[in-house]
Amino acid sequence: MASDDARYPPIEPYESGMVDVGDGHSLYWEVSGNPGGKPVVVLHGGPGTGSFPGMRSLFDPERYRVVLFDQRNSGRSIPSAADPVVDLSANTTQHLVEDIEALRCHLGITRWLVWGRSWGVTLALAYAQAHPEQVTELVLAAITKGDRRDTDWITRDMGRVFPREWERFRDGVPVSERDGDLSAAYGRLLHDPDPEIRAEAAHRWCEWEDTHISLAPDATPFLSIADPEFQLTFARLVTHYWSNGCFLDEGQLLRDIERLHGIPAVLIHGRYDASSPLGIAWSLHRAWPGSELVVLDDTGHNGGSMTTAIIAATDRFAQSQVLDNAPAFPSEADASPPLAQRTSS
Repeated sequence: MASDDARYPPIEPYESGMVDVGDGHSLYWEVSGNPGGKPVVVLHGGPGTGSFPGMRSLFDPERYRVVLFDQRNSGRSIPSAADPVVDLSANTTQHLVEDIEALRCHLGITRWLVWGRSWGVTLALAYAQAHPEQVTELVLAAITKGDRRDTDWITRDMGRVFPREWERFRDGVPVSERDGDLSAAYGRLLHDPDPEIRAEAAHRWCEWEDTHISLAPDATPFLSIADPEFQLTFARLVTHYWSNGCFLDEGQLLRDIERLHGIPAVLIHGRYDASSPLGIAWSLHRAWPGSELVVLDDTGHNGGSMTTAIIAATDRFAQSQVLDNAPAFPSEADASPPLAQRTSS
Protein backbone atom coordinates (compact mmCIF):
# COMPACT_ATOMS: atom_id res chain seq x y z
CA MET A 1 0.00 0.00 0.00
CA ALA A 2 1.22 3.51 -0.79
CA SER A 3 2.56 5.67 2.03
CA ASP A 4 0.75 8.65 3.58
CA ASP A 5 2.10 11.08 0.96
CA ALA A 6 0.60 8.81 -1.75
CA ARG A 7 3.93 7.71 -3.21
CA TYR A 8 5.32 4.26 -2.66
CA PRO A 9 8.62 4.09 -0.71
CA PRO A 10 11.78 4.98 -2.66
CA ILE A 11 13.40 2.09 -4.52
CA GLU A 12 16.62 1.64 -6.46
CA PRO A 13 17.02 0.11 -9.93
CA TYR A 14 18.02 -3.53 -10.08
CA GLU A 15 19.28 -3.10 -13.64
CA SER A 16 20.51 -0.19 -15.76
CA GLY A 17 22.57 0.52 -18.83
CA MET A 18 22.94 2.37 -22.10
CA VAL A 19 21.34 1.42 -25.41
CA ASP A 20 22.67 2.56 -28.78
CA VAL A 21 19.77 3.88 -30.88
CA GLY A 22 21.81 5.11 -33.82
CA ASP A 23 22.63 8.59 -35.12
CA GLY A 24 25.40 8.73 -32.51
CA HIS A 25 22.91 8.56 -29.63
CA SER A 26 23.01 6.29 -26.57
CA LEU A 27 20.16 6.38 -24.06
CA TYR A 28 20.38 5.78 -20.34
CA TRP A 29 17.76 3.31 -19.05
CA GLU A 30 16.97 1.62 -15.76
CA VAL A 31 14.52 -0.94 -14.44
CA SER A 32 13.15 -1.16 -10.89
CA GLY A 33 10.36 -2.92 -9.04
CA ASN A 34 9.39 -6.53 -9.68
CA PRO A 35 11.26 -8.26 -12.56
CA GLY A 36 8.14 -10.39 -13.11
CA GLY A 37 5.69 -7.52 -12.75
CA LYS A 38 3.56 -5.63 -15.25
CA PRO A 39 5.87 -3.57 -17.50
CA VAL A 40 5.44 0.21 -17.60
CA VAL A 41 7.53 2.73 -19.54
CA VAL A 42 7.81 6.21 -18.02
CA LEU A 43 8.03 9.17 -20.41
CA HIS A 44 9.42 12.29 -18.78
CA GLY A 45 8.49 15.86 -19.56
CA GLY A 46 10.24 18.81 -21.07
CA PRO A 47 11.27 17.95 -23.67
CA GLY A 48 14.58 17.64 -21.87
CA THR A 49 14.00 17.24 -18.13
CA GLY A 50 15.32 13.69 -18.03
CA SER A 51 13.95 11.09 -15.64
CA PHE A 52 13.92 11.45 -11.84
CA PRO A 53 14.17 8.82 -9.08
CA GLY A 54 10.82 9.93 -7.64
CA MET A 55 9.08 8.64 -10.77
CA ARG A 56 9.74 5.07 -9.60
CA SER A 57 7.52 5.66 -6.58
CA LEU A 58 4.40 6.23 -8.68
CA PHE A 59 4.11 2.47 -9.20
CA ASP A 60 3.56 -0.43 -6.80
CA PRO A 61 7.04 -2.03 -6.73
CA GLU A 62 5.56 -5.45 -6.03
CA ARG A 63 3.34 -5.39 -9.11
CA TYR A 64 5.21 -3.28 -11.67
CA ARG A 65 8.40 -3.64 -13.66
CA VAL A 66 9.21 0.08 -13.96
CA VAL A 67 11.27 1.25 -16.95
CA LEU A 68 12.71 4.77 -16.85
CA PHE A 69 14.94 6.29 -19.51
CA ASP A 70 16.35 9.65 -20.52
CA GLN A 71 15.21 10.86 -23.95
CA ARG A 72 17.76 11.89 -26.57
CA ASN A 73 20.27 14.55 -25.46
CA SER A 74 18.79 14.78 -21.92
CA GLY A 75 19.67 13.46 -18.48
CA ARG A 76 22.37 10.78 -18.60
CA SER A 77 21.87 10.04 -22.29
CA ILE A 78 24.67 11.06 -24.64
CA PRO A 79 25.52 13.36 -26.26
CA SER A 80 24.08 16.04 -23.98
CA ALA A 81 22.24 19.07 -25.31
CA ALA A 82 24.16 21.10 -22.74
CA ASP A 83 27.12 20.93 -25.13
CA PRO A 84 26.58 23.86 -27.54
CA VAL A 85 28.22 22.04 -30.46
CA VAL A 86 25.84 19.07 -30.28
CA ASP A 87 23.64 18.81 -33.37
CA LEU A 88 19.95 18.33 -32.52
CA SER A 89 18.82 17.47 -36.06
CA ALA A 90 18.51 13.76 -35.19
CA ASN A 91 16.24 14.54 -32.24
CA THR A 92 12.60 14.62 -33.35
CA THR A 93 9.35 13.13 -32.10
CA GLN A 94 9.69 10.38 -34.70
CA HIS A 95 13.19 9.53 -33.43
CA LEU A 96 11.91 9.36 -29.85
CA VAL A 97 9.00 7.11 -30.83
CA GLU A 98 11.38 4.62 -32.42
CA ASP A 99 13.75 4.93 -29.43
CA ILE A 100 10.94 3.70 -27.19
CA GLU A 101 10.42 0.72 -29.50
CA ALA A 102 14.16 0.00 -29.53
CA LEU A 103 14.21 0.02 -25.73
CA ARG A 104 11.18 -2.28 -25.53
CA CYS A 105 12.89 -4.79 -27.79
CA HIS A 106 16.21 -4.41 -25.95
CA LEU A 107 14.51 -5.32 -22.66
CA GLY A 108 12.53 -8.18 -24.17
CA ILE A 109 9.14 -6.69 -23.29
CA THR A 110 6.15 -7.67 -25.43
CA ARG A 111 3.63 -5.03 -24.32
CA TRP A 112 3.58 -2.37 -21.66
CA LEU A 113 1.58 0.36 -19.98
CA VAL A 114 2.69 3.80 -21.17
CA TRP A 115 2.87 6.61 -18.61
CA GLY A 116 3.53 10.24 -19.57
CA ARG A 117 3.33 13.67 -18.01
CA SER A 118 3.27 17.08 -19.75
CA TRP A 119 5.51 16.73 -22.84
CA GLY A 120 5.56 13.01 -22.00
CA VAL A 121 1.83 12.94 -22.84
CA THR A 122 2.46 14.21 -26.38
CA LEU A 123 5.21 11.62 -26.80
CA ALA A 124 3.04 8.86 -25.30
CA LEU A 125 0.21 9.63 -27.73
CA ALA A 126 2.58 9.68 -30.70
CA TYR A 127 4.14 6.38 -29.64
CA ALA A 128 0.82 4.67 -28.94
CA GLN A 129 -0.62 5.79 -32.28
CA ALA A 130 2.45 4.44 -34.09
CA HIS A 131 2.56 1.16 -32.12
CA PRO A 132 -0.88 0.50 -30.60
CA GLU A 133 -0.31 -3.25 -30.53
CA GLN A 134 2.46 -2.77 -27.94
CA VAL A 135 0.36 -0.66 -25.54
CA THR A 136 -1.83 -2.19 -22.82
CA GLU A 137 -3.05 1.04 -21.18
CA LEU A 138 -2.09 4.70 -20.87
CA VAL A 139 -1.93 6.91 -17.77
CA LEU A 140 -1.43 10.53 -18.81
CA ALA A 141 -1.13 13.59 -16.54
CA ALA A 142 -1.05 17.33 -17.38
CA ILE A 143 -2.34 16.75 -20.90
CA THR A 144 -0.55 18.22 -23.92
CA LYS A 145 -0.69 17.38 -27.63
CA GLY A 146 2.10 19.43 -29.18
CA ASP A 147 0.12 21.75 -31.46
CA ARG A 148 1.61 25.10 -32.45
CA ARG A 149 -1.59 26.71 -31.25
CA ASP A 150 -0.78 25.41 -27.76
CA THR A 151 2.88 26.42 -27.74
CA ASP A 152 1.94 29.86 -29.12
CA TRP A 153 -0.43 30.14 -26.16
CA ILE A 154 2.48 29.57 -23.79
CA THR A 155 5.05 31.79 -25.50
CA ARG A 156 2.82 34.70 -26.48
CA ASP A 157 -0.87 34.63 -25.53
CA MET A 158 -0.22 34.00 -21.84
CA GLY A 159 1.35 37.41 -21.67
CA ARG A 160 -2.22 38.54 -20.92
CA VAL A 161 -2.19 36.43 -17.75
CA PHE A 162 1.36 37.27 -16.61
CA PRO A 163 2.13 40.61 -18.34
CA ARG A 164 5.12 41.68 -16.24
CA GLU A 165 6.83 38.29 -16.39
CA TRP A 166 6.07 37.88 -20.09
CA GLU A 167 7.62 41.24 -20.96
CA ARG A 168 10.85 40.14 -19.26
CA PHE A 169 10.67 36.87 -21.22
CA ARG A 170 10.03 38.66 -24.53
CA ASP A 171 12.74 41.24 -23.86
CA GLY A 172 15.29 38.45 -23.56
CA VAL A 173 15.55 38.30 -27.37
CA PRO A 174 16.71 41.03 -29.80
CA VAL A 175 14.15 43.74 -30.60
CA SER A 176 13.97 42.62 -34.23
CA GLU A 177 12.75 39.15 -33.15
CA ARG A 178 10.22 40.07 -30.46
CA ASP A 179 7.21 39.93 -32.79
CA GLY A 180 8.18 36.57 -34.28
CA ASP A 181 8.59 33.00 -33.05
CA LEU A 182 10.01 33.45 -29.56
CA SER A 183 10.95 29.77 -29.32
CA ALA A 184 13.10 30.07 -32.43
CA ALA A 185 14.60 33.35 -31.24
CA TYR A 186 15.58 31.83 -27.91
CA GLY A 187 16.89 28.77 -29.75
CA ARG A 188 19.32 30.94 -31.68
CA LEU A 189 20.56 32.56 -28.46
CA LEU A 190 21.01 29.14 -26.88
CA HIS A 191 23.38 28.23 -29.72
CA ASP A 192 25.39 31.47 -29.46
CA PRO A 193 29.17 31.00 -29.21
CA ASP A 194 29.23 33.22 -26.08
CA PRO A 195 28.57 31.07 -22.98
CA GLU A 196 27.20 34.06 -21.05
CA ILE A 197 24.57 34.70 -23.72
CA ARG A 198 23.60 31.02 -23.69
CA ALA A 199 23.36 30.94 -19.90
CA GLU A 200 21.25 34.11 -19.71
CA ALA A 201 18.87 32.86 -22.39
CA ALA A 202 18.48 29.50 -20.65
CA HIS A 203 17.78 31.17 -17.32
CA ARG A 204 15.17 33.54 -18.75
CA TRP A 205 13.46 30.67 -20.55
CA CYS A 206 13.33 28.69 -17.31
CA GLU A 207 12.00 31.70 -15.39
CA TRP A 208 9.10 31.93 -17.83
CA GLU A 209 8.45 28.18 -17.62
CA ASP A 210 8.24 28.41 -13.83
CA THR A 211 5.84 31.34 -14.21
CA HIS A 212 3.29 29.71 -16.50
CA ILE A 213 3.03 26.53 -14.41
CA SER A 214 2.64 28.52 -11.18
CA LEU A 215 -1.11 28.95 -10.68
CA ALA A 216 -1.47 25.99 -8.30
CA PRO A 217 -1.60 27.17 -4.67
CA ASP A 218 1.44 25.10 -3.67
CA ALA A 219 3.57 25.86 -6.75
CA THR A 220 7.27 26.48 -6.11
CA PRO A 221 10.09 27.38 -8.53
CA PHE A 222 11.93 24.43 -10.03
CA LEU A 223 13.53 25.18 -13.37
CA SER A 224 14.72 28.72 -12.60
CA ILE A 225 16.72 27.51 -9.58
CA ALA A 226 18.12 24.41 -11.26
CA ASP A 227 21.73 23.76 -12.16
CA PRO A 228 22.83 25.95 -15.13
CA GLU A 229 23.78 22.86 -17.17
CA PHE A 230 20.30 21.44 -16.63
CA GLN A 231 18.74 24.77 -17.62
CA LEU A 232 20.73 24.83 -20.86
CA THR A 233 19.83 21.23 -21.70
CA PHE A 234 16.16 21.83 -20.99
CA ALA A 235 15.89 25.17 -22.79
CA ARG A 236 17.74 23.97 -25.90
CA LEU A 237 15.48 20.94 -26.26
CA VAL A 238 12.19 22.74 -25.57
CA THR A 239 12.96 25.51 -28.06
CA HIS A 240 14.12 22.93 -30.61
CA TYR A 241 10.81 21.11 -30.39
CA TRP A 242 8.50 24.09 -30.10
CA SER A 243 10.08 26.04 -32.95
CA ASN A 244 9.55 22.95 -35.13
CA GLY A 245 5.93 22.35 -34.18
CA CYS A 246 7.02 19.34 -32.08
CA PHE A 247 7.70 17.65 -35.44
CA LEU A 248 4.00 16.86 -35.79
CA ASP A 249 1.33 17.99 -38.22
CA GLU A 250 -1.00 20.50 -36.63
CA GLY A 251 -3.79 18.56 -34.94
CA GLN A 252 -2.15 15.22 -35.79
CA LEU A 253 -2.62 13.49 -32.45
CA LEU A 254 -6.30 14.38 -32.27
CA ARG A 255 -6.79 13.50 -35.93
CA ASP A 256 -5.36 10.01 -35.45
CA ILE A 257 -6.98 9.29 -32.09
CA GLU A 258 -9.02 6.41 -33.57
CA ARG A 259 -5.79 4.37 -33.55
CA LEU A 260 -6.12 4.26 -29.75
CA HIS A 261 -9.71 3.07 -29.63
CA GLY A 262 -9.83 -0.04 -27.48
CA ILE A 263 -6.87 0.97 -25.31
CA PRO A 264 -7.96 1.93 -21.76
CA ALA A 265 -6.67 5.34 -20.66
CA VAL A 266 -6.89 7.70 -17.72
CA LEU A 267 -6.31 11.40 -18.43
CA ILE A 268 -5.50 13.49 -15.33
CA HIS A 269 -5.55 17.28 -15.47
CA GLY A 270 -5.54 20.22 -13.06
CA ARG A 271 -8.30 22.79 -13.39
CA TYR A 272 -5.80 25.60 -12.69
CA ASP A 273 -3.36 24.55 -15.40
CA ALA A 274 -2.72 27.81 -17.24
CA SER A 275 0.19 26.28 -19.14
CA SER A 276 -1.99 23.62 -20.74
CA PRO A 277 -5.63 24.75 -20.44
CA LEU A 278 -8.26 22.17 -19.57
CA GLY A 279 -9.78 22.43 -23.04
CA ILE A 280 -6.82 20.44 -24.41
CA ALA A 281 -7.61 17.48 -22.15
CA TRP A 282 -11.34 17.87 -22.77
CA SER A 283 -11.02 17.72 -26.58
CA LEU A 284 -8.84 14.63 -26.34
CA HIS A 285 -11.25 12.90 -23.97
CA ARG A 286 -14.28 13.72 -26.13
CA ALA A 287 -12.60 12.22 -29.20
CA TRP A 288 -11.39 9.08 -27.40
CA PRO A 289 -14.11 6.57 -26.47
CA GLY A 290 -13.15 4.61 -23.38
CA SER A 291 -10.88 7.30 -21.98
CA GLU A 292 -11.54 8.61 -18.50
CA LEU A 293 -10.90 12.25 -17.68
CA VAL A 294 -10.12 13.12 -14.07
CA VAL A 295 -10.19 16.87 -13.40
CA LEU A 296 -8.50 17.96 -10.19
CA ASP A 297 -9.87 21.07 -8.50
CA ASP A 298 -6.84 21.71 -6.29
CA THR A 299 -3.97 21.94 -8.74
CA GLY A 300 -2.54 23.29 -11.98
CA HIS A 301 0.18 21.69 -14.11
CA ASN A 302 1.41 19.74 -11.10
CA GLY A 303 1.13 19.55 -7.31
CA GLY A 304 -2.01 19.21 -5.23
CA SER A 305 -3.68 15.81 -5.52
CA MET A 306 -2.10 14.94 -8.86
CA THR A 307 0.26 12.32 -7.43
CA THR A 308 -2.64 10.69 -5.58
CA ALA A 309 -4.70 10.58 -8.79
CA ILE A 310 -1.81 9.13 -10.78
CA ILE A 311 -1.24 6.35 -8.25
CA ALA A 312 -4.95 5.56 -8.10
CA ALA A 313 -4.80 4.94 -11.86
CA THR A 314 -1.57 2.93 -11.83
CA ASP A 315 -2.85 0.84 -8.90
CA ARG A 316 -6.02 0.04 -10.80
CA PHE A 317 -4.20 -1.03 -13.95
CA ALA A 318 -1.71 -3.08 -11.92
CA GLN A 319 -4.52 -5.58 -11.38
CA SER A 320 -4.44 -6.39 -15.10
CA GLN A 321 -1.44 -8.59 -15.78
CA VAL A 322 0.15 -8.79 -19.23
CA LEU A 323 0.68 -12.16 -20.90
CA ASP A 324 3.39 -12.49 -23.55
CA ASN A 325 0.95 -14.05 -25.99
CA ALA A 326 -2.04 -11.85 -25.17
CA PRO A 327 -3.78 -10.24 -28.16
CA ALA A 328 -3.05 -6.58 -28.76
CA PHE A 329 -6.73 -5.73 -28.18
CA PRO A 330 -9.22 -7.91 -26.26
CA SER A 331 -11.92 -9.56 -28.31
CA GLU A 332 -15.52 -8.52 -27.77
CA ALA A 333 -16.21 -11.86 -26.11
CA ASP A 334 -13.53 -11.71 -23.44
CA ALA A 335 -13.06 -7.96 -22.96
CA SER A 336 -13.41 -6.71 -19.42
CA PRO A 337 -15.92 -3.90 -18.80
CA PRO A 338 -14.55 -0.58 -20.08
CA LEU A 339 -13.44 2.10 -17.70
CA ALA A 340 -16.33 4.34 -16.77
CA GLN A 341 -16.02 7.77 -18.28
CA ARG A 342 -15.83 10.30 -15.50
CA THR A 343 -15.30 14.03 -15.40
CA SER A 344 -15.58 16.42 -12.52
CA SER A 345 -15.98 19.51 -14.65
